[in-house]
Parts: sequence; structure tokens; C-alpha cells
Amino acid sequence: MRLFPGQVSRYVTARTMMAVGGALVVLSAVIILSNFVELSRSVNPAWGEVSAGTLFGLALLESPGVILIVMPFAFLFGVLTAFMNLNRRSELIALRAAGVSAWRFVMPAAAAAAVIGLLTMAALNPIASEMSATFERLKAQLLDGPAGADKTIWLRQGDKHRQIIIRARSNQGPGVHLRGVSLFVNKVAPDGRLQFSERFEATEAVLRHKTWTLTGVRSFGPGALGVSSPTLELPSDLSEHTALERFSAANAIPFWSLPELIVRTEAAGISATAYRLQLQQLLATPLMYAAMSVLAAAFSLRLLRLGGMAQFAGSGVALGFVFFFFNQLCSSLGKSDVLPPIVAAWAPPVMALLVGITLLCYTEDG
Repeated sequence: MRLFPGQVSRYVTARTMMAVGGALVVLSAVIILSNFVELSRSVNPAWGEVSAGTLFGLALLESPGVILIVMPFAFLFGVLTAFMNLNRRSELIALRAAGVSAWRFVMPAAAAAAVIGLLTMAALNPIASEMSATFERLKAQLLDGPAGADKTIWLRQGDKHRQIIIRARSNQGPGVHLRGVSLFVNKVAPDGRLQFSERFEATEAVLRHKTWTLTGVRSFGPGALGVSSPTLELPSDLSEHTALERFSAANAIPFWSLPELIVRTEAAGISATAYRLQLQQLLATPLMYAAMSVLAAAFSLRLLRLGGMAQFAGSGVALGFVFFFFNQLCSSLGKSDVLPPIVAAWAPPVMALLVGITLLCYTEDG
């Protein structure tokens, strides 16, 4: 029976994706179990009994964000397992003896990984971010107790002419409903320095339709006595859906919200380096998945008769961990402004891909 290139690519890709799915299931089970145990240890008896079902639901909400971080390992372990099984059953040997190049079945698997990376970036990341936000909110209600409601909140809004710094004792919700609010209004001088203009003290501040509605207000100007008023409205460039998002962790922001958030954060005079880095890392996700697939394949094509297959595969896993920690190191350097965000995000997957292609060239072409 004659094999066509498309048949070979589909067969090997299907086997690879099945193995990746199996690896992802195992990793997800471990992460969910670990999160469940950690949450169980975090329960404070003073706030009442929390059921195991509730804790398990919280663990499910927290897990997607962690799973996306370790997804490259799913491709590393999955592709490595799939190609080793094909090699052990002599299917790869038969294909290569029939004149089928390794590039013909490695590259489609890498392309499938890149497509999954695009899906992760565009669809799975926003879902995971929303679940993480829900987890943080429910955890604060169930596990942190009453103290969780009284956390100081700092916000900042403005443009090139005026900056407003907002401090609140707590957010009562729903939406943005602040208590114990202080607003410090500053004018931006031509040289970029801030000049204090006015201060407002309010018992409550509610943000709706990009307008702050202050209640129980006292305003103070430089060297002037306070003036009281029952209510006061101030325009804002924040919205009730994104006001608190600016000070959330970068990995908790959905992919599609990052570009606008970067613009608004920098307009308020705050560094958006962490958000720029997160955006670049998400854009590099397809390349990272493809690079891990190529790297795993390169370490699993060794002929069985040469021996040392287990050691060779182990070296591939070790190198995958090295690239993962290198990625974390670059991420830390990027957040510290030591490396530009685009370099910190793209350097690890590019290096992993180049190493994998180099090993494939050595294995396939000698």
C-alpha cells in the first residue's frame, strides 16, 4: 500500500495530539489536587466551616491560569512520548526507510502546536483570566473573612494635563463603590512635574459611565479652608469594568484587554512594563508550543539499535526544564526593565526552536 505525504502527516499529528492531551490531563489533575490541598490548608476556622465541594470549586477556578503556564510541558512530554512510542514500534524506522523525511512528520505536529497556541492566546487566556478573577473574589469572601473587605485601594487616572490619585479604605461593590475616599488632584507642569491643585475627601465614591459620584464631600485647595457639599461629580477615563483591573496582576488580564490597558496605564503616568511583557509573552505562545514540540521530537528520533534512548529522552526533558526556567528568568528581567519586554518574551521560544531545529538537522541530515 502506498503512503501519501498527507496520510503520514495526519497519522503522526493525530498520535502526537492524543499524547499531548494525555499529558495535559495528568498535569491538570496534579495542579487541581495541589490547589485543593493548598486551599484546604488556608481555611480559617474562625470564619466558619467551608465544605469540600466549595473548596474543590475554588480549586477548579484557580487551576486554568496555572495550567496555561505549564502548557509547554504538556507539549514537551506529549510529543516526546508519542514519538518514542512510534520509534519503539518501528513505525518511524519504516517511514524513514520508505524515504519519508523526519521534517515531513515533525513540522505538521509543530504547526498543530502553534495553532493550539493561537487558540490559547485568543480564547483560553481570556477564559482563564475571568475564572482567576472570580476565584480571587470568592476566595476573599470565603477564606479571608471580614478583613478581606478592608484593603486599601489606590487608583490613578488622568492625562497629560491633569493627574488624579485616588485612595480608598475599601471597595464595597458591586462594581466600583469605594468607601473612605481621598482624591488628590495635580496639574502637570510643562516640564512634566506634578503640581498639587486640590484635594477631595468623601465618605463614598461610585464610578458609573466614566463619572465619579462623590457623597459627603469636603474640598481643600492650597492654603484654603475646606468647603463641604453633599455630592460632587468628576469625569474619569476609567470605567466600572476596568478601574480595578489596572492594579491587578498582569497574568490576570485577558489578552484582548491588554492593549487598551497599556495605553490607559501609561496615560496615567504609571509604568506598563508588566502588561507589555504579558502581551508579548501571549503573542509568543504559538512559537513556544511549536518550539517545545520540535525540541521533544529531536530527542526521540534516535535509532533504538544505537541504545541510550532513555538517557537521550531524559536529556530532552532536562533541557525543556532549562528553557522553562530560562523563560522565568527572562520574565523577571523583563519586569525589572533589565530587558526590553519584546526580548524577554521572545528570546526563550526562539532559542528553544533553534536548538530543536539544530538537533533535527544533526539527526536527520548527519
